[in-house]
Amino acid sequence: MTLALAMTCGDPGGIGFDIAIDAWLGRSDSTIPPFYLLASPEAMRQRAVLLGRSIDIVDTTPAKAVGLFASALPVIGLDNPQTHCPGHSEPANAASIVEAIDRAVADTLAGAAAGVVTLPIAKKPLHEAGFAFPGHTEYLAHLAEQHTGRLSTPVMMLAGPRLRAVPVTIHIALAEVTQQLTFDLIVETCRTTAADLATRFGLQNPRLAVAGLNPHAGENGAFGHEDETIIKPAIEQLKTEGIGAFGPLPADTMFHPQARARYDVAICMYHDQALIPAKALDFERTVNVTLGLPFVRTSPDHGTAFDLAGSGNASPQSLIEALKLADQMATNDRNGPAR
Repeated sequence: MTLALAMTCGDPGGIGFDIAIDAWLGRSDSTIPPFYLLASPEAMRQRAVLLGRSIDIVDTTPAKAVGLFASALPVIGLDNPQTHCPGHSEPANAASIVEAIDRAVADTLAGAAAGVVTLPIAKKPLHEAGFAFPGHTEYLAHLAEQHTGRLSTPVMMLAGPRLRAVPVTIHIALAEVTQQLTFDLIVETCRTTAADLATRFGLQNPRLAVAGLNPHAGENGAFGHEDETIIKPAIEQLKTEGIGAFGPLPADTMFHPQARARYDVAICMYHDQALIPAKALDFERTVNVTLGLPFVRTSPDHGTAFDLAGSGNASPQSLIEALKLADQMATNDRNGPAR
């Protein structure tokens, strides 16, 4: 039985509605898998009118989404109200934004959806409304634990056609990185990454290039001790477990073409060390993936872009790539580990 992907609404004031509509309009490309959107059907219709897009939007159920997808954009309404507010975030939409995430995860874990694709959220308005998590990644791990009773170790990966990159520390200030970067965190991040690359990406023996934290990977302690005392021992531990990790490598020489040919994923020590090269190499085709969850989750690698909302100028390409990757990961997951 073919299942649709569950797409969350993101912030209705951003470009999420725009790119969801345009991704559906591109469905003649047979590589775009069916999806349904958890959002207000009326708000979606208002956005389609604003964009000048001719589109049939049908309020439906996950079970009917695949059958409808060829002729209409399947939308599943939310219990919480949602207003159409292109260009800015409305605090009143916070409850519906979180509800969409909750229901997408519940649908997927119940076997009603193939995976979760999230549209961009604006974190500050959600935090002001009482959302207690730094971002999607952490909240999805919380939901996974609620549903399964098992603790998940979420790992954020940026996956593009020329680079996969994982930050070990994510949404924290740069000044806090050295406080939170530990042997255990590096080892757990790499274990999760290696496992999901095998099961969901079809890589039998993934190669993990581990970046140093300091300039020149510390240069034997000349520029900080973390590379020698934390990162290097973690790599040695991973090797004893049969994981193909190597480094620590100077981050400034890890991302040119010859270097990238030596590995399947770059393990980076902090957010921008991973995301800058990933987005610089291919912004529109890079996808945000959460590894380590009991369900597939992908997202476009960009934010809400309030200034573009409703203009018709937002590119759906990263969302299309997120849909394609989620579908492939879900297929690999069903078929079992790489052989």
